Amino acid sequence: MTDIKSYKTPPYLMPGDTVAITCPAKKLPHNINDAVKLLESWGLKVILGETVNASWNQFAGTDDVRASDIQKFLNDPQVKAIFAARGGYGTIRIIDKLDFNSFQEHPKWIIGFSDITVLHSHVQALFGIESIHGQMPLTIPDGSKPSLESLRKALFNEALEYNYTSEIPNRIGESTGILIGGNLTLMVMMAGSSSEQDYTDKILFLEDVGEYLYSLDRMMWNLKRAGKLDNLKGLIVGSFTEMKDNDIPFGQSAEEIIMSHVAEYDYPVCFNFPAGHINDNQALILGRKVKMKIQDKEVNLIYTKF
Repeated sequence: MTDIKSYKTPPYLMPGDTVAITCPAKKLPHNINDAVKLLESWGLKVILGETVNASWNQFAGTDDVRASDIQKFLNDPQVKAIFAARGGYGTIRIIDKLDFNSFQEHPKWIIGFSDITVLHSHVQALFGIESIHGQMPLTIPDGSKPSLESLRKALFNEALEYNYTSEIPNRIGESTGILIGGNLTLMVMMAGSSSEQDYTDKILFLEDVGEYLYSLDRMMWNLKRAGKLDNLKGLIVGSFTEMKDNDIPFGQSAEEIIMSHVAEYDYPVCFNFPAGHINDNQALILGRKVKMKIQDKEVNLIYTKF
């Protein structure tokens, strides 16, 4: 684990640039023509990796096939951004097969969420390179217009600012720090590996889907006991969708569980941030400095200069 103070921004996209779509995890259930059309409407040239049509059990090809596919795009200087077609499960099976030497010398945007948290965490922990947590080709057809527009703005260097009203009372305050995070399950899975980030003085974003409430509590205990929650600058709680409970209820909502684990700290905490496994999955630039201003139910998040 390395405490990286200065993060690199990959070159922003321009009309005419080439971007690639690859599947580092689960296989696609259908074509992604809608996503290709959207990216082309932004003036981009789209290359599809072989994994877009590959299948091996539940994965988009064998581990070697998926690793080779993304490696090709990591190395290709003409490819300015790599979109993960979908999440699911499988990125952790190939992360140690990848060579990031070319990527490190010539950074490019990596875009995705959910299982793609593995890639986000890895490139920020080891190389200090920004990436984008946002809609993927599989989710683009159902993505809200604001979420798709936020992705375009993030990629083309247009101003991003978030203002929304939380349904749940927040912990008020103001703070500035580097934004890290993603899917809670995957962040916990990174613990003890080379892909684990330093949480100190960071603003942490968390989201998840389909987990049992007791499992959420267990993962939060993991972060707490490991000291990951002690020295944050702030906590952004995104969507925790399709949460499950046992026959004997756990007795707390996802938000109540999370708040109970950070109750002793004084940094600002906001809930219902529009990001995660929802149609309105707003793009977040991870590794970028942000300023958060949290009121009881009003939230403002902006990106700042270093």
